[in-house]
Amino acid sequence: MISKKIAIEVLNIALKTGCDFADIYLEDNVSSSINMDNGKVEDANDEITYGAGIRLLKNLQSVYGYTNDISKKGLLNLASTLAKSFEGKQEVFVETMTKQKVGTKHQPKIDYTTYPKKDIISMLKEASDVMMGVDPRIVRARISFSYNKKYVTIFNSEGKEYHDIRSRGRAYLLAVAAKEGSIETGGSGPGASKGMEFFLDEVNLNEKAKDAARIALTMLDAKECPSGRMPVIIGNGFGGVIFHEACGHSLEASSVSKGLSVFSGKKGTKIASDIVSAVDDGTIDGAWGSGNIDDEGNKTQRNLLIKNGILNSYLVDNFNGRRMNEKGNGATRRESYKYEPTSRMSNTFILPGKSTPEEIIANTEFGLYARSLGGGSVNPATGEFNFAVNEGYIVEHGKISYPVKGATLIGSGKDTLLKIDMVGNDLKREQGMCGASSGSIPADVGQPTIRVSEMIVGGRGGQVK
Repeated sequence: MISKKIAIEVLNIALKTGCDFADIYLEDNVSSSINMDNGKVEDANDEITYGAGIRLLKNLQSVYGYTNDISKKGLLNLASTLAKSFEGKQEVFVETMTKQKVGTKHQPKIDYTTYPKKDIISMLKEASDVMMGVDPRIVRARISFSYNKKYVTIFNSEGKEYHDIRSRGRAYLLAVAAKEGSIETGGSGPGASKGMEFFLDEVNLNEKAKDAARIALTMLDAKECPSGRMPVIIGNGFGGVIFHEACGHSLEASSVSKGLSVFSGKKGTKIASDIVSAVDDGTIDGAWGSGNIDDEGNKTQRNLLIKNGILNSYLVDNFNGRRMNEKGNGATRRESYKYEPTSRMSNTFILPGKSTPEEIIANTEFGLYARSLGGGSVNPATGEFNFAVNEGYIVEHGKISYPVKGATLIGSGKDTLLKIDMVGNDLKREQGMCGASSGSIPADVGQPTIRVSEMIVGGRGGQVK
């Protein structure tokens, strides 16, 4: 997008008042979205966005600015403006720029940008018809489909130059069921860092549509969930959102380095049950949150966060790593050039254990089986959370008894980790969007089926005796 010569000139202007590091992040993004309601296209949008962000670091201070004027003049003006934040003489000089090896994983076999839109619409229409045809009580089928292809270039004051291409696509299917004034929903949102081949060969949207309808219909006939303290079995896949929100964010250097995390200073100590190990892995081929490099140019890694209950590592970006005397470990991400990068999760999940899901249920005399979780809220400083259960069942005498709705899981990440007493062998990942200070980014959550020995369950079905 800009030449090495211009990049060097811009970086030296940024460095002129004494900052010790500077980088330029440029992106050119092609994106498209289609929204369908009951088989009819509601809207379809194509966008091309581009711009650049410049970051200056000096010790534990950072300054960031962005622009979509990526001309030489525009970039020099931005760099000069940001440099005024510091007072000093230039100590770092950039003279050459060397292109770094990035890798070519996660590249599409069938490019979204060249695949016929009419064929995508036909695929969505078929899935919509399947969803509506499951049962007359399915009154609405909403399906969205989006993809983007992003060209990223990074130049930094260490004389390093990076180029990367990132392509992702995702569908989201929502079924709405209604009966006698009661409305329930069920959803599914498969996605990958792959091309159109993911939807043609790897995931069946018609089956996803049926599953979304099944959840909505099941919850339509469900009883209100009882409340109280009880064992909770949390299903695989999107059940991992509790670990992601209540624990994962608390392992990011953006909070750990400032002492704002419940896990600050806890490396090497026991924070979870002995049977719990968890990773953040940005290298998984084609996974929704994967990448070749992070947004500082560091290669993505498989970071073992928890090993047999012991806190093993944090997710570290180069800047916050300065406070921790640690180097970045491939965990720096941002939504776009409009955001300053920081430590973020990629594909984060609890590793599989030895129990089967059937054994976990059979060993539970009474409790809640939260097969699928929905939204919630978390206090990142304490890890305290509450999450809605999208699909839940009461377990009695080691068997699934009946479906329940309106369940809420209440607790804290640090307590929940220690109370996990069974871990299944059925690891599964699901896709979502994670929001934080550097914007909304694609991330996988996941886990095998787990059991928490005791949690507070909220519900309107009466108190558990």
